[in-house]
Amino acid sequence: MSFVLALCVRAVAVRLTARSLGLADRKEPIWPRLREDVDPFGAVGAAIGGMGWGKSLSVDEIPRYRGRGRAAAVFAAGPLSCIILGEILLAVYALVYNRFDLAYLSPANVLLGVDLGVGPTILLSLAVGILCFGLLACIPIPPLDGFGVMYFALRRPGPGIQWMRLWFEDKNIGVLILLICCLFPLPGPFLLRIVNALGLLFVRLWG
Repeated sequence: MSFVLALCVRAVAVRLTARSLGLADRKEPIWPRLREDVDPFGAVGAAIGGMGWGKSLSVDEIPRYRGRGRAAAVFAAGPLSCIILGEILLAVYALVYNRFDLAYLSPANVLLGVDLGVGPTILLSLAVGILCFGLLACIPIPPLDGFGVMYFALRRPGPGIQWMRLWFEDKNIGVLILLICCLFPLPGPFLLRIVNALGLLFVRLWG
């Protein structure tokens, strides 16, 4: 549920930002669309690795001539919206249930499954899942949104960036690496360890 909700939040945030900044047609609907927003491999990653990712947004789809800051904002909108929503839900959890679980729970604990009662478990799982989706998307490799932010932050993307686009985006090496991280057990998926490290401070903040 958290993965699906995060996909929807990302889709709306990206389209709304692009339209607000004049980088997309104002008549284009902002609502999520299955074919354009769901990456099948990202869904597999969510099922076996703890968290997944949305369909890649190519840097070629965002006009650079309107300003690099505007273009980078489109890519940043999805992850930031998910991180903010996840933090809001964590704050609600901390206030409503007045519990100290967040002082010792980690994102990995929650994504693997905790039993805190029906209400607390659902709210906490949604919060952490959406948060981890946003944090994972910040990593600067295709197909994740962080690559688009890094690409437009550079005044002139050099050969190294173009090489990364060729191999990680066109030849899907980025997706392969992410899937390997989902499948590689240590004893749990390595991808889960990544989102756990990225999200630990964000969760413990409310403990």
